Amino acid sequence: MDALHWGALFQIVVIDLLLGGDNAVVIAMACRGLPANRRRQGIIWGTVGAIALRVIIIAFALALLDLPWLRLVGGLTLFWIGIRLLAPAAESHDAVTGGATLGAAIKTIIVADLVMSLDNVIAIAGAASSAHMDHQMYYVIFGLVISVPIIVWGSTLVLRLIDRFPLVVTAGGALLGWIAASLILSDPVVLNQLQHLGQGIWVSPDPTGVGLVPHGGLKLGLEILGASIVVGVGKWLSAKHGSTAS
Repeated sequence: MDALHWGALFQIVVIDLLLGGDNAVVIAMACRGLPANRRRQGIIWGTVGAIALRVIIIAFALALLDLPWLRLVGGLTLFWIGIRLLAPAAESHDAVTGGATLGAAIKTIIVADLVMSLDNVIAIAGAASSAHMDHQMYYVIFGLVISVPIIVWGSTLVLRLIDRFPLVVTAGGALLGWIAASLILSDPVVLNQLQHLGQGIWVSPDPTGVGLVPHGGLKLGLEILGASIVVGVGKWLSAKHGSTAS
């Protein structure tokens, strides 16, 4: 327990809860054509299949994040995801058709979850990358085990809390901006550029002897800046959309 990276685990659970609302809607719509006595089976097995597929995709994403430029690209993508969370566009799930059989409903859930989970995958991979390399997938799986049942069976409660306390969404957007800045700052290309600007000022050798790490003050400052950018731009776009709609 002492070795757990509680910050990474907390980030993964929060990301799953905030970005998983659409998945709960998909599950409900995919099972709407089933008889009442088969809907629970469709929800359970569809969710299990979706989780298993997502774990595999996240494992690939974590491996790819070790390549140059990809942490930078992933971080920039996270900025967009965080801003979209605060200024959501109108989306429709009417294209998700309910399956008439249990197998069709399960297939619909898995395919739809795969298409809709790009933001979850990038965000979770970014959060897990701050944990020890040997334990990253344990955090991903544990976070999903905790949060997915809440999404599936408690989605109404989660949505009510979000509607009642908008600050929860704002904090979630700030968290994504924080992770995005941290992810960008850990990209080898960015670290090498900072080294050229002045070793010992911006970066220093990793204590493990592999690569470079940013100085703590620089890292903290940019993480706060990243959180502020997402919240500021997201709120501005949300206000602009509201005034346009009115």
